[in-house]
Amino acid sequence: MTLSLADVDALAESAHRGQVDRIGEPYVGHVRAVAHGVRPFGTGLAMAGLLHDTLEDTGLTAADLHSAGVPATVVALVERLTHRPDVPYEEMVRQVAADYAATLVKIADNAHNSLVERAMKLPEERRAQLAAKYAGAREILWAAVPRADVEAVVRRVNPSLL
Repeated sequence: MTLSLADVDALAESAHRGQVDRIGEPYVGHVRAVAHGVRPFGTGLAMAGLLHDTLEDTGLTAADLHSAGVPATVVALVERLTHRPDVPYEEMVRQVAADYAATLVKIADNAHNSLVERAMKLPEERRAQLAAKYAGAREILWAAVPRADVEAVVRRVNPSLL
């Protein structure tokens, strides 16, 4: 059984049901924004964008995604994007940057997390911490893919970063 993008969207919505992000918005909005950012690069990347936080933030496992019919290439990409607690954030970003597709998804993730209108809803200290974290990640990620691809993703998610 091959899942459509709409099927994967429904899976992501179900997986993140009841979850909210740092600013209290339904979490599924974040993963949909990431998917939107990478949509020009194909359905597989959009699927990975929708699922990029499922292994990290929900009870789903890679086996669950396989069982649901998510293509193996998408599951492997989601696994590459999953931040493991024993790996420092910067190291995870460097590992992601070694993979073109994972880098594009992570750029979209970073761009959405860096939206000024979202950051302004956070306490000032937390906002400053995250701004530094995401700026450092952008230095690594943006250097890993062609500038035109960075711009294609960021223009769709957070053009103010350009």
